Amino acid sequence: MLFFNREKKIVRERHEHCISRNNIDPDALKVLYRLSNTGHIAYLVGGSVRDLLLGRHPKDFDVGTDARPNDIRRLFRNCFLIGRRFRLAHVVFGRKVIETSTFRRQPDENESENGIYQTEDNTFGTPEEDAKRRDFTVNGLFYDIKTFAVIDYVGGLKDLEKRVLRCIGDPNIRFREDPVRMMRAVKFAARLGFEIDRACRKAILKHHSDIANASVPRVCEEIFRLFTYSSSSTAFSLLWEHQLLKDIIPELSAYIDRSGGKSSPVWKYLRALDAHPQSAELSNGVRAACLYYPLFAEILRAEETAYPHGCVNRQHVARKALHSLAERLHVPKATLFTAVALFDLQHRFAEGPRKGRSQRFVRHPIFEEALAFNQIVIAAEGGNTSALEEWKKLYDHEVVASQTPRADKGNSEAEDVDTPRDAEPLESEPPRRRRRRRRRPLRPETESPADAQPVTVTEDEAPADDPMHDDGCD
Repeated sequence: MLFFNREKKIVRERHEHCISRNNIDPDALKVLYRLSNTGHIAYLVGGSVRDLLLGRHPKDFDVGTDARPNDIRRLFRNCFLIGRRFRLAHVVFGRKVIETSTFRRQPDENESENGIYQTEDNTFGTPEEDAKRRDFTVNGLFYDIKTFAVIDYVGGLKDLEKRVLRCIGDPNIRFREDPVRMMRAVKFAARLGFEIDRACRKAILKHHSDIANASVPRVCEEIFRLFTYSSSSTAFSLLWEHQLLKDIIPELSAYIDRSGGKSSPVWKYLRALDAHPQSAELSNGVRAACLYYPLFAEILRAEETAYPHGCVNRQHVARKALHSLAERLHVPKATLFTAVALFDLQHRFAEGPRKGRSQRFVRHPIFEEALAFNQIVIAAEGGNTSALEEWKKLYDHEVVASQTPRADKGNSEAEDVDTPRDAEPLESEPPRRRRRRRRRPLRPETESPADAQPVTVTEDEAPADDPMHDDGCD
């Protein structure tokens, strides 16, 4: 394995960088400090250090340490160990997870039949070995919680300043070890606005077909990650230019080739998706619909031309357009059904809302996503938005306004929403006592009606010493 041996360890002290503990997640600081206070090395690692140095807000915070997984579990009661090939510690804070991993090294070079290095199980190592095991130099930076210094073993600080995405080691080997790294290179270049260095570009163009050997769920996950940070247009353009798209989604790549290449309609729809104010909150179903809309529109026009006097089934056309995507990437059914429904409901937004069905339609769970999808399509095509504005007004009036909490008419102030439902009643309102009717006991079969004792049913309150006494509290 070739590494950048000429790069020496660089330590940038606190006054030489912009990272502040105020910008680090408090729960990540708890993990870092507990590990450090118990005598372990604890670094903030990976993309979080890169984003903090760029002045961006990291999506998550990962921790690297020399503590073994079982030692981490003993330090944190809220820790769970995951993974088979390499054990990772997930320290859970509510819905937040701080991923904590032990420093590991690149395994010994064991050549397989196809020349790809085989990855061994737990191979722990030093911080330097862990940095050189990572994919790109800008992802190999560490932040030391003890000294508040940034530590660089691979030349990541230099590449960060040049805004270059460079592979650690020989990219021809690293991309064959894990073909998904080629997609990650495209993702980081698009998200950060970096340029992929020449050696990486040549390696991707040479080994792009190896992406077929990667795990299908991982490829599917990386495809939808390309939409994050409003960078889908640049990301898919790089994917197409580096010939990765024809190995992952060949029918979309073929459409781009025959519809103008860099001037294909696909890019204007993706740019409109990136420009949408809620692009970060949109579901994968909306994203898949925006990506495949030009291909769907082409198939729809062909069906309408073939059957000019017939009624074209838009759902059938939508399934036909998305079939290969679902088969190749094993897209979840929820994502696929959402995209099909968005294609089918598009004609509903061609005209403004009417009384009756329109009021029911705006309350449908998919309406908000359908409205956002049609806003993206109209923005890409430069069409008239008056009908969509009427639908938006109706939605705000019928749904959003009805969900807004209103103040109690009898009180000048709204009811405190923080008061629990089972709170004790006020003194001015004494609790109501529940009255129970005493049931007649079942008469034994051997008892005659003459021997049975009469039972009196009363409405009086039960005495205080009665064990069945109900004080009105649930």
